Amino acid sequence: MDLARHWRLKDQRYRLEGTVCADCGAKFFPPRQVCLECKSTNLTPREFNGHGELYSFTTLRSAPMGFEDQVPYTVGVVKLDEGPMVEAQITDVNADALKIGQRMEMVTRKLRAQGDNGLIIYGYKFRPETKAD
Repeated sequence: MDLARHWRLKDQRYRLEGTVCADCGAKFFPPRQVCLECKSTNLTPREFNGHGELYSFTTLRSAPMGFEDQVPYTVGVVKLDEGPMVEAQITDVNADALKIGQRMEMVTRKLRAQGDNGLIIYGYKFRPETKAD
């Protein structure tokens, strides 16, 4: 991924910014330009709260190019409280402790680096929700 593309995706990666349709209220992540429900183009940016429930997950033992040094790692689908489903890596937990329906929260973590001296790519991952003291 080049620097320009990374910069364009910063709101999505760091703030979990998607879109909401001003006509029918449908919410999307990642952002869309056309509503899948009513076909409107009247969509506005929406920052989601980053909390939701674990819908599904799996552990990868054979990784795609660029992620070989991270295996094994767990990816999951989190259904956000606002409705959209987000696919992401699951972090800060042993996969054996995960349960469908478990409360999750978004965190910002390193995704990968481009070469030894290249750009470090950060973005969203999810972890089990921690209770505030």
